[in-house]
Amino acid sequence: MALDTLITPAEIREHLSDNPKMRARDLAQQIGVGEAALLAAQGARRISASPDAIMPALTACGPVMALTRNDSAVHEKVGVYDNYHSGDHASMVLNGDIDLRIFARHWVHGFAVTTDTDSGPRHSVQVFDAAGDAIHKVYTRAGTDIAAFEAMVNTLATGDTSDVIDVAPRAPVEAAKSDADKADILRREWAKMTDTHQFMRLTAKLKLNRLGAYRIAGAPFVTPLAPQALNDAIVALGGVDTEIMLFVGNRGCIQIHGGPVHTIKPMGPWQNILDPGFNLHLRADHVAEVWAVEKPTKRGPAYSIEAFDERGALILQMFAHRKEGGVVDHSAVFRRLIDTLPVLHPEEV
Repeated sequence: MALDTLITPAEIREHLSDNPKMRARDLAQQIGVGEAALLAAQGARRISASPDAIMPALTACGPVMALTRNDSAVHEKVGVYDNYHSGDHASMVLNGDIDLRIFARHWVHGFAVTTDTDSGPRHSVQVFDAAGDAIHKVYTRAGTDIAAFEAMVNTLATGDTSDVIDVAPRAPVEAAKSDADKADILRREWAKMTDTHQFMRLTAKLKLNRLGAYRIAGAPFVTPLAPQALNDAIVALGGVDTEIMLFVGNRGCIQIHGGPVHTIKPMGPWQNILDPGFNLHLRADHVAEVWAVEKPTKRGPAYSIEAFDERGALILQMFAHRKEGGVVDHSAVFRRLIDTLPVLHPEEV
């Protein structure tokens, strides 16, 4: 479906002119298009959206800022795109700073963007899904090799100069898929797990999904927490030196921070982590369900705090950080933190 069957590029440009300070994502939602349509209408340079093309090319650019978001959380991480591994189903960037899980089938529209700022031009590459919603963005930093970045863009450029994009309908959020009759087998199989990655295979086999499974699993596997427990956990983590793994993702990309968090600053509905090299921006008012989850592994229980919005969409996950070889394991401290969080009482579930 072509964009111009909904709204013309000229109309988009008029909206942009009338709202020069509005964030692109907010304006796109207001006028009913994907964010990518705004870039196309402005003549942003089209590039390949293939992660197999983009990820290796980014390495030469040096330190950049990686951004992955969903409707409720924005995850920003500074580092070098090194150690890329392509895969048929999922690809990875895996190093000490940039840690991504990439699902290439959702990487559809790519753009190179230059934005004027008070400190000079800021360059980025931005990738969107078939509906035009943001999947992943990469921004230059003070230490970025701009010449290498520009050379990368020239290599990736497609030559497409159209100011419209073809879009597909936005896929709805999958609501919780649950079946109380399968609770006993879910618990039996859950108890046999030896790796956290087995969980999604288990739920698929039972025709459940993550949230649906949590709603029927019960103790000791899950504990429903009060919605404010996520914010409480973030504030508490800011006061200790406990390392976590914090996941934020969408259909096409999951971005992970590994390490402690320190600087916690609420601003209106947003709760923010503002540390050197890592920022999280969370719409705390979007949090509708929070679960403390325990999964068995060969190295002992894996503990997580997982938050969902009112539609059932996963907002973020926090795990205790374990380093390979068992040299450092923050599980015990993270478990104690979970025990301090407010539990949802049965009449509130």
